[in-house]
Amino acid sequence: MTGKVSIIGGAGRVGSNTAYALQLGDACRELMLVDIATEAAQGEALDLIHGRAAAGGPRVRSGDFEAMAGSEIVVVTAGLRRQPDESRLQLIERNVNLFREIIEKVNAVELAPDAILLVVTNPVDVLTYLAATEMGWPSARAIGLGTLLDTLRFRSLLGEKLDLDPTRIEALVLGEHGDSMVPILSLLAYQGAPLSSASGYSEDLVKEAVVATRGAGADCIRLKGGAGYAVGLAVRQVVMAVLRDAGEVLPVSTLQRSGEFQGVALSLPTEIGRKGVGQVVVPMLSEEEHRGLLQSAKLLRDTLVNFGRLRRPSAARRGESASGATD
Repeated sequence: MTGKVSIIGGAGRVGSNTAYALQLGDACRELMLVDIATEAAQGEALDLIHGRAAAGGPRVRSGDFEAMAGSEIVVVTAGLRRQPDESRLQLIERNVNLFREIIEKVNAVELAPDAILLVVTNPVDVLTYLAATEMGWPSARAIGLGTLLDTLRFRSLLGEKLDLDPTRIEALVLGEHGDSMVPILSLLAYQGAPLSSASGYSEDLVKEAVVATRGAGADCIRLKGGAGYAVGLAVRQVVMAVLRDAGEVLPVSTLQRSGEFQGVALSLPTEIGRKGVGQVVVPMLSEEEHRGLLQSAKLLRDTLVNFGRLRRPSAARRGESASGATD
């Protein structure tokens, strides 16, 4: 696989788990870890280097922002982590200014001509909106991890409950990566057949999986301090979709510039390739699912209006990076 990928926040839980996932997936040619905790980043890089003889994978290094030069994908995982009883949107006041600092530093580096910014830090939809509108790049080059993570969780939890291979379960979660996420139950399938035909299927079981998916991030925070492994695997999917340039469709967060969801960044099935965002493919939805997506968009739109003051430069909290504020 070709391509240089840099991870800002590479010494944190999410950043290091992402680096490990990229190494095992042989997803890129070179991997650069950038973090305010420089020695920790050096240690993470060294640990990954030690395993190359077993796993192969990219050349791994650590460095400062300037060391990201030539990167084709920059993954942002740095930020402050939410509390178990806190919504992702409540992170806005703590993470927007830090994210704006990161944008400024990324803009100062000479990256690859069509470099992609992949936002992982929460609140991912709000920060993806900021990246798409403030980077000075074409908005197609700003992608948020969005509900790809929720989709993986939903498929995996359904597989656990039904004793099925989750890689063969077809399911989607769209909208906000947060409380208003919308599981698309009308399209549930297993190996091309309706999931309802699977042994042990029940609507109550699906509802349980929905509840577990919605609370999965908070559960990981409560039990072990935060998510990491699944996030890293989700990032790997996006990175490989970009570098393979095969037009893979993923439920990622992007700025919606037209249609009924315009004016916000949220997750819809979207073609991803070397130039970033391609065509948005909105599936056939039930009336309830459609209303849910409209409500999700409204919540995000209202949030941008209510926190409009944060879209203007203000005093940032200097020097802070929990390096893993996603779940």
